[in-house]
Amino acid sequence: MWSYIIPIITLIVGVIVGFAAGVFYLRKQIERMQNNPEMIQKMAKQMGYNLNKQQMNRAQQMMKNQKLPRK
Repeated sequence: MWSYIIPIITLIVGVIVGFAAGVFYLRKQIERMQNNPEMIQKMAKQMGYNLNKQQMNRAQQMMKNQKLPRK
């Protein structure tokens, strides 16, 4: 019986911890991107966009105005 319960509990805990770590990492990346226009430009190029200076300023302003919920 324990050979079934322990792997299931381990899987559930692993998924929860992995999700929390992913959210933390993503928030830190977004915070870094707000202060670093080169990272925004790199991300835009990876998505196939070429941003001019006005678009870059608008993107930075949007990211700074966006409030990330804190838990």
